[in-house]
Amino acid sequence: MKKTIALWAALTAVALLVTGCSAEEPGDAPAPAAPRASQDAGGAGKAGEAGQAGDAGQAGEAGHKAPGVPGGAAAAAYRKWGLKPFAAPPAPPAVKPVVRAAGGPVPVISDIPTNEKIVFITIDDGAEKDPEFVRMMKDLEVPVTMFLTDSAIRGDYRYFAPLAAQGHGVANHTLTHPNLRTLSREAQRREICGQQTRLAKEYGTPPRLFRPPYGNWNEDTRAAAGTCGVDAIVLWRESMQIKNMQYQRGDRKLHPGDIILAHFRGPSELKGRTMTEMTATMLRRIQEQGFTVARLEDYV
Repeated sequence: MKKTIALWAALTAVALLVTGCSAEEPGDAPAPAAPRASQDAGGAGKAGEAGQAGDAGQAGEAGHKAPGVPGGAAAAAYRKWGLKPFAAPPAPPAVKPVVRAAGGPVPVISDIPTNEKIVFITIDDGAEKDPEFVRMMKDLEVPVTMFLTDSAIRGDYRYFAPLAAQGHGVANHTLTHPNLRTLSREAQRREICGQQTRLAKEYGTPPRLFRPPYGNWNEDTRAAAGTCGVDAIVLWRESMQIKNMQYQRGDRKLHPGDIILAHFRGPSELKGRTMTEMTATMLRRIQEQGFTVARLEDYV
């Protein structure tokens, strides 16, 4: 009997060796880490090079290895969410195309000057705090910038900490989400600077980017933002709704460098769909038009 068991064990070991089986399925391998939020333009170039293997939704931080072949961990992660992997974005430019001149006015942008087929995803407010979305972003490594409003996030600041740690940008969307055009310059300054302070306290770094609620701004907004350390006021070209995008241009198409607006929304606002379902649909719409997603902070 002992000889029979020993023979069976030996044959099993040989079979495992030949087939390459292991206790860990390919899809269980951890995905490479996304770039850190503190990465500057110089480091971003290295990140772009690290992601050229082609599976990752974005370039990995220097030192992190992107998946090497389709069908690896990245492809398995995308399949989990019903998606195909994005092409790696190009390395960011050595000189950012949007820069606030020293002492100059804060730039106001709806897109980024580029000929590359890249777009940028921004997500506003922060009212919906779906744990599945955090897992989705970790799996897909598609960079997003979060424009957060304090009144929407103050009940659970920690929800956004792992997203920030994954490398997603934390940006300013005011303390209370008012129509800034109805406020004095000083009142606007309190809304913007106050949120700069809150976000720096919670996530470690004062935001560089600001979005006015509803896209409403005036020259007082621009002046107030300038005193708060803002480098750019970010608007948008497309907005993601429940199943489709709304376009500002008549051709109803994405263009290189477009900034896309989405919101942290849940089933009550998405007619029963979840935040992850809405995000997956948005990513499919981007892919259908032949674009990939880049990190906004690498260009501004």
